[in-house]
Amino acid sequence: MPHTAEKFLPGKFARLGMLAFGVTTGLCLLMGEPLAAVAAAAAAGLCLAGTFQGQNRNSTPWPQLRLFFSAALTITLVMSLWLGPWALSHWMYVLPLALFVMIPGYIAAITSALLIVLVIAGNEWGSALPDRHQMTSALILTTFLGAVLVFMRDYKSRQLAPLRRTDELTRAASREYLSADLHKEIQRSEREGTNLSLIMIGLDTHLSDREPDEDIRAILPRIGRYLHSQLRDFDTYYRVADLQFLIILPGADTASAARSAEQLRQGLGALMASHKLKLTVSTGVAGLNIGDDADSLQQSVANALRRAQQQGGNRTQTYSNPVPSDALDANLQANRGIAP
Repeated sequence: MPHTAEKFLPGKFARLGMLAFGVTTGLCLLMGEPLAAVAAAAAAGLCLAGTFQGQNRNSTPWPQLRLFFSAALTITLVMSLWLGPWALSHWMYVLPLALFVMIPGYIAAITSALLIVLVIAGNEWGSALPDRHQMTSALILTTFLGAVLVFMRDYKSRQLAPLRRTDELTRAASREYLSADLHKEIQRSEREGTNLSLIMIGLDTHLSDREPDEDIRAILPRIGRYLHSQLRDFDTYYRVADLQFLIILPGADTASAARSAEQLRQGLGALMASHKLKLTVSTGVAGLNIGDDADSLQQSVANALRRAQQQGGNRTQTYSNPVPSDALDANLQANRGIAP
């Protein structure tokens, strides 16, 4: 729940802020205040660029949009010192905090320092505000407090980063780290000339079920513990959806990964039966091929799992060729060391 709130609340407030600033832009245009309208429009743009969380937040064009709207808002507020309206001067108190949150820290620090210099110059030569001297000291104070708040946020994020790598319910690694970790494993495999395979595990539920019921959710920690006990020390597994897990198997070719996937599938099926859940398990397997990257390899193993479930579920499917269940059962019987 805290992880959900952390993603949901910033986006919710950003959308509300974008709506409010959009309405303000229209009102300022009707009242004949072009600078105020530009400032409100830039603030709405910052809310829009800040709505996107997670991986999308740092992908094109959102960082560039944040820089553009931050620059537009800063220039507009500085111009208001000479041209008015004077009410815009109060926006400067929150501008440093917005800069530190929205754009890289070093750019925000340089921009805030230049802003303070321009405000001092504007108050001395171009502004007739009665409280211009108090404004300078207040702006310096709010800039300092904004920098402290952002530093504390970043420090907290660094302290909690090891905890956030693991899904608290299943002990699986968080999905946010999957692409980066898989990219490293692909580089290692290509550098050392070794195999690399993926397994995706999915519970076979009805496609019309939007949310798994409480009994299925209750079994997820046991699924996580089972996977943790069955995998090698250097294998890693990730929870990629409510009822799906992805496993990275360094050094494993497609055939051995398929045998491991079938072993896991049968073991999880027995786990479901022991808890009186009428659920079956399907697995998809994909190996690293020439030209694959992290995204294409994930897509391949997801397609393999999708094919297994479309064919009725309760089976293992490789990306290239189907794996008959009876052949896998024979292999499992012949290799007692990996039997469930």
